[in-house]
Amino acid sequence: RFEPRAYLRNNYAPPRGDLSSLDGVGPWKLRCLAQTFATGEVSGHTLIDIGSGPTIYQLLSACTHFEDITMTDFLEVNRQELRLWLRDEPGAFDWSTYSQHVCLIEGKGEPWQEKERQLRARVKRVLHIDVHQPQPLGAGSLAPLPADALVSAFCLEAVSPDLASFQRALDHITTLLRPGGHLLLIGALEESWYLAGEARLVVVPMCKEEVMAALVRSGYEVRDLRTYVMPACLQTGVDDVKGIFFAWAQKKVGV
Repeated sequence: RFEPRAYLRNNYAPPRGDLSSLDGVGPWKLRCLAQTFATGEVSGHTLIDIGSGPTIYQLLSACTHFEDITMTDFLEVNRQELRLWLRDEPGAFDWSTYSQHVCLIEGKGEPWQEKERQLRARVKRVLHIDVHQPQPLGAGSLAPLPADALVSAFCLEAVSPDLASFQRALDHITTLLRPGGHLLLIGALEESWYLAGEARLVVVPMCKEEVMAALVRSGYEVRDLRTYVMPACLQTGVDDVKGIFFAWAQKKVGV
């Protein structure tokens, strides 16, 4: 019963989708990603976005650094929503304010239309994924493996009933990443539920320390871990999220 458009309205249209205030959650997430990619360390040929949902913003800074991007989701309704935007079809969700904001903070003078064109060109496939399976993309995956980098935003904690399940899911997706490769992980802090239309979904509540411990257990060196406290004006009744985390982690060689 997950409704992609309701989820997008709740989280990526105003007030949460208002990018005019630099203190907002949208600018914070985009800034974390842009600054990390600007280091030049997170680059390569292949990138997999784990549990894309119906959103593309998490790849706007990534697409400059990777030529082959795979987007994934468990739900076909979300994969359909992604294809609408990737094909630039009428009725697709409008991400232009996000594209404009990313171009602004990256400061390269790139037109936002070119940013979107590049992302569309570099997403090569949209695949089914199940992070609870030891082979999340299934046997004989169409994605080139192992990937040079993984991105995942609001997926693992939102599909895991408890911390042990989150840890296993993290272990599973880590098998898709080459040793020395990078994972950029964004997720909710201290959230237990969220709405997407008629669907009310359960989330495992996590704190910063639990995120850090899970990454270390899965064989990562944590390069950066930032948190954002959700202000009262953005607590809109569509979830009980208290904050957001951003983690940059590098898979240790030999793991």
